[in-house]
Amino acid sequence: MHPQRKQKLFIILFMLAGIALAVTLMLVALKENINLFYTPTQIAAGEAPKHRTIRAGGMVVEGSVTRGDDDLTVHFDVGDGNSVVTLRYTGILPDLFREGQGIVALGQINERGEFIASEVLAKHDENYMPPEVADAMEKAKYDKKYGSAKNNAEKTDVKPSTGAY
Repeated sequence: MHPQRKQKLFIILFMLAGIALAVTLMLVALKENINLFYTPTQIAAGEAPKHRTIRAGGMVVEGSVTRGDDDLTVHFDVGDGNSVVTLRYTGILPDLFREGQGIVALGQINERGEFIASEVLAKHDENYMPPEVADAMEKAKYDKKYGSAKNNAEKTDVKPSTGAY
């Protein structure tokens, strides 16, 4: 092989190796930082990974919010019409957080199966619901007015509203 061709071949191979390394590092970084959304039904069924940051959302169950006596820890239940999951959050909740409203929480499931939230996002107006929560509620046939899954024909007039970000 001619020395000049050999040099060009090494340069091309070096560039390809550098590009492959950059793409590999980028894919690894993306995989570690992705936050998938899970419904309370999926979490209760054990489909959500433990010790990985995920998003969970649903409607805050009426009467489920309990606050710690000496700290900012709050426990509350989130449901989607089929299942209910208890979330624990330490910090100041958003002003719009209240029972009966849709929320999305970012956090991890610990070894005991508890969802420990690091961030809680509340909906911003009467007509808004995060799209993931709205889809999950629609699949579960959740009735916002009655706070449960639709069980009979007289409760079919209310559907969760969907909004855009």
